Order: sequence, then structure tokens, then C-alpha cells
Amino acid sequence: MLRARHENVATVLVDPAVILELEVHLMSLDLHLWPVATAPNCADGPRQAFQMRTRMLTAKRGAWDDAADWVPAWVSFGDSWRERAEPLPWVARSTLYAALDAYADRVRYRRGLGGVPPLDVPHERSA
Repeated sequence: MLRARHENVATVLVDPAVILELEVHLMSLDLHLWPVATAPNCADGPRQAFQMRTRMLTAKRGAWDDAADWVPAWVSFGDSWRERAEPLPWVARSTLYAALDAYADRVRYRRGLGGVPPLDVPHERSA
């Protein structure tokens, strides 16, 4: 049985004060930040974001209580990291983790990737 088409993502909690700065930094690495509440693949994004934040905070048993109001988001990999149907290269993951570690006091995440329905990145049209 084939697995449904999906996208590999890291799930993170981001302090709203640095979300724009982090997004620009990730874009420079061809990584994309998708706040769950507004992600195009979520039918009820705000509810899913609330549930995701609650699960992440509960799993850490108080260690991440400072992130109770932070934004749940997914970080996906841009086209430059993909090679046809091959798995993501390890350098893609290490680049992602290094970028997130640079914001360690403002981002909470667990190493490892999950799968979500595809997130379609708009591409520029050439004239």
C-alpha cells in the first residue's frame, strides 16, 4: 500500500516577536515557515494550531511553559533540497536544525520530521 502524498516538515513553536525575522532567515536557506493557523492545507487552521500547541506543551511537562502563547508552525524544504523522489539529504536536516538552534531562546522544537499534506509554495511567473 502506498503512503498518501505528503511533505516532510519540522513542527515548531515560535515566539511571535521573532516570527518575521525567522521566516526571512529560513527563506534565505530555501526553507519555508508556515504558521499552522493560516497554512493552506488546514481546513480549520486555528483549531489545529491550538491542538498542536497544547500537545507540544503537554508533552514537555512544564519545560516549555514559556511558549504557551507562541505560534505553532511547520518548516518545509524548498525545491533546492529535493532530488526527484529521493529522501531529503542529511545536509537539509542539519541546515534546518542549525537555523532553528540560532533562535534557541525563541523557538521550541523536537528534532525529527513529520509528514503533512502538501504545502504548495507559490512560484513567480516569468513573462
